[in-house]
Amino acid sequence: MYAARRERLRERCAAGGSETALVTRPANVRYLAGAAPAGAVLLLGVAEDLLLCGSPPSGEAGEGRPDESLLVRVLPRAGGDAAVAAADVAAAQGAESVAVEEHHLTVARHRAILSVAPQLRLGDLGGAVEQLRVIKDEEEISSLRIGAEIVDQALGELLESILVGRTERHLALELERRLVDHGADGPAFPTAVGTGPNSGRRGHRPTDRRVEEGDFLSVCLGATYRGYRCEIGRTFVIGTSPADWQIELYDLVFAAQRAGREALTPGAAFRDVDRAARQVLDSAGYAEALPPLTGHGVGLEIDEDPQLAPAAMGKLDACVPVTVEPGVHLPGRGGVRIDDTLVVRPEADGGPELLTITTKELLAL
Repeated sequence: MYAARRERLRERCAAGGSETALVTRPANVRYLAGAAPAGAVLLLGVAEDLLLCGSPPSGEAGEGRPDESLLVRVLPRAGGDAAVAAADVAAAQGAESVAVEEHHLTVARHRAILSVAPQLRLGDLGGAVEQLRVIKDEEEISSLRIGAEIVDQALGELLESILVGRTERHLALELERRLVDHGADGPAFPTAVGTGPNSGRRGHRPTDRRVEEGDFLSVCLGATYRGYRCEIGRTFVIGTSPADWQIELYDLVFAAQRAGREALTPGAAFRDVDRAARQVLDSAGYAEALPPLTGHGVGLEIDEDPQLAPAAMGKLDACVPVTVEPGVHLPGRGGVRIDDTLVVRPEADGGPELLTITTKELLAL
């Protein structure tokens, strides 16, 4: 599998006029090599492909295991730059050109590479690996599916506990502990827990505010499993029956999220999916309260292509996992976020596959 991925990248490099490629972005290294120890780089060389790293791969689940068909070279001294060492190897193999990830490589590393291998012509690999990563194979989707089961379990257990009087920060830490308890490598991103006026904020950092009766409670969390990241977001009411304004706002965001989910079909334009969700909220007068996008791709990183945004260009393919996460936050009052991870599937296969299945009913906890 990994060798086939590297071969596809090699073909793209050859078409662009580069004999070799130097991959430095960690998620891209892991996609092509099976593992990405700290500081590791991948060289698609003339004679052989090398994973160069500062220390031997540990083989732990969170780090992954290097592809057995790939040569692994550990740098002889600590503190060395694997990218510079890779350039030296490429030059020794007789390469004349190397495509590098300019969007990830720093100016300092670029200069260091040229200092050890001035004869190399450096080209730009661009987002070639990221483009290969967009469509997932079934093994990748299986890892996402297991991650989604983990976030569902962690969130479900929290809902069964007493919440009134506990702080946002405490709830976030408990959720992240439960993710690990259920087999996650760790959280996919910092868990967001918002209560009362903080609820519904995108990317809210938990505070010491305590949960109170009548609050909206919004939670957004994600799990990493075998390197793959998924997320879920839900909103609840604490302690009492929801107020009329809470029911109205929740039903509106739920309708927007459902419209976005139903628009996930192969061939659908990214911006049309965004528009399907956005126009529900826009028509209700919440245009100013809307986030810049209503969804994005997930995988080895929590925020990948495609971006489901008003100006996004491109169309969805089958087997692309994305989030649909519209929300509205009303300053001083709070708000609602509903977030699912799904896989785009053709209608003949049942339409979009919902990975996160925790109820979207407005529960009073």
